Amino acid sequence: MSRLTHHSFLSKLSFLFLTVLLAAPADGASSSRPKRVPQNLQFEALPLERSRQNHLLVRVEINGKPALLGVDTGAPVSAIAISRRQHFGLTAIPGSSKLPAHLRINGAFNRVAIAHTIRLGALNLVDEPMVAIDLSGSARAAREFDEQELDGILGADILFPTEAVIDCETPMLILKMDPDRPGGVPGMDHRGWQGVPMNVSRGWNLYVDGKVNGKVAKLMVDTGAFTTLLHRPFVKQMRIPLRNTPYTSGGVNLQERGVQLATIKRLSIGSFEIKGKEVGVMDLNGLIHGGLLEGSPPVAGLLGSEFLRRNHGIIDFGTRTLYLRR
Repeated sequence: MSRLTHHSFLSKLSFLFLTVLLAAPADGASSSRPKRVPQNLQFEALPLERSRQNHLLVRVEINGKPALLGVDTGAPVSAIAISRRQHFGLTAIPGSSKLPAHLRINGAFNRVAIAHTIRLGALNLVDEPMVAIDLSGSARAAREFDEQELDGILGADILFPTEAVIDCETPMLILKMDPDRPGGVPGMDHRGWQGVPMNVSRGWNLYVDGKVNGKVAKLMVDTGAFTTLLHRPFVKQMRIPLRNTPYTSGGVNLQERGVQLATIKRLSIGSFEIKGKEVGVMDLNGLIHGGLLEGSPPVAGLLGSEFLRRNHGIIDFGTRTLYLRR
């Protein structure tokens, strides 16, 4: 059983991003997949579940107790629901630790706790920091869809060091057991897929270059978002018509916001192009930080789980590549 610690990674992080959408599931087409990695001592391949809200879920053990975590590439830090911290026996950061006792999340501070073990199959993470956050919005959505509530979030502080590969269609999560061992996942054949380089922001989010109706923009690769979401001021500036919906979206420490719909004539991710794409539209201020919404080029929004599933997305944290296929 492998034992890893990632404390130095957490110390670089200053905020957590998470979206929860209350909406209906999207359909996904099936296709042939790359060859699967065999179970061996170098990698652990875990099956993922897909919720009716189109979120990817993984079953783990926290301090020996079974837990259900959302796999969220938009979350720089792994998290535990405040309501479940006592159940799993997470402890406070020791006074002698160099880890921060609190992290600033969307303008407010949340306490950091320690999970003595997080077990993902044969991979056992030791003394893993997790931010305690309010997941009541996600819990309400789970009850609405008659699903099990999330215990927490699996974020980039685990996905990056383990050089995770997320197959968004199968779905499957592949983790590297020894991060110091060179080489990628064996047996993965990406012929027929288009590889799009992913850039990493200072906040440890993944971004791809793209175009919206020909306008150059960046999009965050976010499996925690039910659907692809564009920033409302960006869409209005493009003079793209909007349609109202009854849906809302919320973020950690932020109020829920209304979601509208728009149809994008041409959406390009690298050289991968989709025509007539329907997307969600909302105000992403407070969710995307560091002036990225006003950058050059700007961050136009989130590339969500629905897009990744429909286009057979494979997210490779080791090579920082997003693979897409029609």
